[in-house]
Amino acid sequence: MSNNKIVVGLDIGTTKICAIVGIKNQFGKLEILGMGKASSEGVSRGVVINIDKTTDAIRKAIDEASLAAGINIGVVNVGIAGQHIKSSKHHGSITRQSIDDEITVDDIKRLTQDMYKIVIAPGDAIIHVLPQDYIVDYEDGIKDPVGMSGIRLEADFHVITAQTTAIKNIEKCVRRAGLEVDELFLEPLASSLAVLSDEEMEAGVVLVDIGGGTTDVAIFYDGIIRHTAVIPFGGNIITNDIKEGLQVMSVQAELLKVKFGRSIADLASKTEVVSIPGLRNREPKEISVKNLAHIIEARMEEIVELVMAEIISSGYERKLAAGIVITGGGAQLQNLKQMYELMTGMHTRIGYPNEHLGKSKIDAVKSPMYATSVGLVLAGFMALDERENQYAERAQQMNTTTQHQQPATTPTTPKTVDKEDKKPVMPGSKMFRGVQDRIRGFLMDDFDDNDKSY
Repeated sequence: MSNNKIVVGLDIGTTKICAIVGIKNQFGKLEILGMGKASSEGVSRGVVINIDKTTDAIRKAIDEASLAAGINIGVVNVGIAGQHIKSSKHHGSITRQSIDDEITVDDIKRLTQDMYKIVIAPGDAIIHVLPQDYIVDYEDGIKDPVGMSGIRLEADFHVITAQTTAIKNIEKCVRRAGLEVDELFLEPLASSLAVLSDEEMEAGVVLVDIGGGTTDVAIFYDGIIRHTAVIPFGGNIITNDIKEGLQVMSVQAELLKVKFGRSIADLASKTEVVSIPGLRNREPKEISVKNLAHIIEARMEEIVELVMAEIISSGYERKLAAGIVITGGGAQLQNLKQMYELMTGMHTRIGYPNEHLGKSKIDAVKSPMYATSVGLVLAGFMALDERENQYAERAQQMNTTTQHQQPATTPTTPKTVDKEDKKPVMPGSKMFRGVQDRIRGFLMDDFDDNDKSY
């Protein structure tokens, strides 16, 4: 192993709660040490609606992952999604003191941190501030200004916000389960780390993550996130359509969708029939696979149209050379790739989270439905904006150079760490930790006397 850093990703979804434990091997690939999952009954469309049920499911998933990995889990990277997620574009600028000094990593950080001070809607909190292009002394189109000279430094930012109550409820469930949130990540951004290649993000690509409650859209161009959106329809609404359209139970509707469902009705057999058991001494019910496909097709067409509307509104419709990548549990529906290609005219593929995976004893993790979970683990090892890694490396080099330039007579005091006081913190970029600090005050107000047993 190249290091002993371990990261745990916790995906709190509408249909399942999944925990994955991962470590990087000597080749830089992610090895999965353990995985645990539980049915999610306390979450609707990505939002926690029942604290106790969600907490119990988190405990179950974490205990299973902990047992499989042979470690005690205390800190997790958590995904956040839901219709309350909003994104907007903002412009920021700072004025530097001297043109003779080069633009440094600290200047970039100061510019980025200023965006957390912008005015947003009441009840919302900023979870991600993602730089787009930089401008130095009115010269635009600069991707990396570090090392350049200039007085005025500007940038366009993609700012993503979430409801404070949704964040607080997620944090509360995680804490009640005996865990600590290391970082909070937008789920489609986490999924992008697992299923998209650098070449695709450079050429221009749309990530469509079809979950149980929502469909998340993220658009990349020139290696940078350009647009995000959440569509309030997912796999569960298709199941509900089947339930009502064919008058069957929810469990039967889900099985019909998974085993016999097709996205394009014309590709379904006219003669194929599925027989399901009748209720309480009633005759078995025969379901036409063709009729089943018509129900699925109607809803999937609506979702694809909404995805296409987001692509058009982003302004990058004609710049997406890599087309569309579909992932999430809904990506397993038959003929979905063909439907997207027919309706959008764009090349489409199914995104499997195996590009960054090394050898694993758990083959199930390679399914599209675990893309977000794998991405949350990967997010612990890298920044969502790859330029942050470059800035961190440069900052470290600059500090090393400064230390080497100190006079030989300057004493250096070795730093000591009390192992008893040092908590086991999972690795990862601290770029987005600010949201936890800003809402920590709100969280403290929520813990009443019943919560003192944490």
